[in-house]
Amino acid sequence: MAESSMKDISSRIKSIKSTKQITKAMELVATSKLSKAKERIAKSRYFHSAVYAALTDIAKRNMDTDSVYALKREIKKSCFVIIGGDRGLAGGYNSNVFRYAKEQIGDKTVSILPIGKRTTEYCRRMGYEIVSDEFSNVEEQNVGSCHEMANLLTDCYLKREFDELYVVYTEFISVLNQRPEIMKLLPLDKNMKEDHITENKGLILFEPGMESVFNAIVPSYVAGMLWGAVCESTTSEFGARRTAMESATKNAEEMIDNLSLKYNRARQGSITQEITEIVAGSGL
Repeated sequence: MAESSMKDISSRIKSIKSTKQITKAMELVATSKLSKAKERIAKSRYFHSAVYAALTDIAKRNMDTDSVYALKREIKKSCFVIIGGDRGLAGGYNSNVFRYAKEQIGDKTVSILPIGKRTTEYCRRMGYEIVSDEFSNVEEQNVGSCHEMANLLTDCYLKREFDELYVVYTEFISVLNQRPEIMKLLPLDKNMKEDHITENKGLILFEPGMESVFNAIVPSYVAGMLWGAVCESTTSEFGARRTAMESATKNAEEMIDNLSLKYNRARQGSITQEITEIVAGSGL
């Protein structure tokens, strides 16, 4: 019985050590990607803030424009860009953003542009209308693909295929803290944040005209916001995966220590039993 127990424990220790090697490798990969993503997010945040500040400034001073991007209309259908991950093993990263998106959608009639393989799978499972599945791999997205998304979405908005546009993403706060967020992109309105407005409150003269300028820069604005959201989300995913794999590696080490203790106790018991049998058999 003791030998059978020792073999089972030894087999389990080997299995956990193999798993530990995998989780450790994934932790190192996530750490490497996280380092690069944090550099990218620092640059994207500056661009993100600059684009947002420019359009916010224009919108708040010149909301009398007749641009279709600034005109409010009856909300019959909403479009949500939901950014998730391509893979699992990232703790609650994907489930948190999906739960948050579901809360924001509520009972609205929606179409979804999913970014991330897990997001595409989730939207299909939930039965949502999908605008396009061409952007399913979130790690492959770049500034160019965000402009493609923006052009697609603004064209759909102009065709009245939906009446408002939101992006749901995960804001990177720290390696241990990532928070789901939502940002309204269209239509532009006076509820945009005040803190980006510059001190100069004078009127701005637009050539050839306000509407022409708006129609030209809004797709770039949407692209900039999407790129910022993609950078935030991918950094959050790497941070969540690093934390999850680090925790899994520590748990594996604890399990190995506990099993090694049980193995040593079983081995000691087996040796004691053998000594007892030898002594008993010798007639001493």
